[in-house]
Amino acid sequence: MLAAYVDRLGSPEEICYGELPAPRPQLGEVLVDALATTVNPVDTFVRSGQYPTALSFPFVIGRDLVGVVADTGADVSGFAPGDRVWCNSLGHDGRQGAAAEQAVVAAERLYHLPEGVAPTAAVAVVHPAATAWLALFRHGHLRPGETVFVAGAAGNVGSMIVVLAAEAGARVIATAGRRDLAYCRELGAAEALDYADPRLTERLKSLCPQGIDVHLDTSARNDLGTAVEHLAPRGRIVLLAGARTHPVLPAGALYMKDGSIRGFVISRATTAELAEAADTLNQLLPTGRLRARRTETLLLPAAAEAHRRMEAGELHGKRLILDIAGATAP
Repeated sequence: MLAAYVDRLGSPEEICYGELPAPRPQLGEVLVDALATTVNPVDTFVRSGQYPTALSFPFVIGRDLVGVVADTGADVSGFAPGDRVWCNSLGHDGRQGAAAEQAVVAAERLYHLPEGVAPTAAVAVVHPAATAWLALFRHGHLRPGETVFVAGAAGNVGSMIVVLAAEAGARVIATAGRRDLAYCRELGAAEALDYADPRLTERLKSLCPQGIDVHLDTSARNDLGTAVEHLAPRGRIVLLAGARTHPVLPAGALYMKDGSIRGFVISRATTAELAEAADTLNQLLPTGRLRARRTETLLLPAAAEAHRRMEAGELHGKRLILDIAGATAP
């Protein structure tokens, strides 16, 4: 089979495109004919070695997959050849990736693609949307009627947080660049504020006199001083971006508010947590509420270019889709 892979960790130039032996499903696994994959920041972390994880070489890159079931191993139920499926947890912790004509996926990590949802539409959002769901509900313990603050709300994960929080009955306060404020409101934000507004702190205090219940910063700034200042009693801060940041935590103010702060990375999510997120995603995907703002489709041989562009900061929120085999079909 044709695949995008590396023989050693390093720069995007290490990514090769060529023939590898086709995988075979073992006990509890499903063989999937891949239609499309995409590129996430974590994919570049794994390929470069920034995120240490178990790998075997040659290592097929990529986390997200949409495809069609080709075969199943023993002890698999619920999947049959021809089923359209998706997965968002390949390519790390000993699992080969998705950027190949075929992939084997543990059945517990595989989900049916809802009828009528295009593979490219799904593959562009399953990772950021699952990240958003887990951050909000598993780690942020969001409840209906609470106030959620989302920094970087126009980005890939930030926009998914806005949609999911609004769908759950929360009041969403979003910050983004001035040009993106209308977009944040379209997603469901009750208030959308310019992050560069010098009166931002004053406005937040006016809009949230009781404080913020769940604070999430997808912009990677992680200003914990400001976050704690605006936190409601028993409020929760969830850290999910900015791996190289070293913010100062006002610990006294945090514990006086009975608040909490928690780190979250989706690569440590359990299969049960991922499946719970997938249930919500599959309910919303057919509605069009979970959608990428901008996408660009490349062919699989352009995987190295896609990684290079992401690391160079050239995407500005655009999702790069790698078309493997007919992903544009409805």
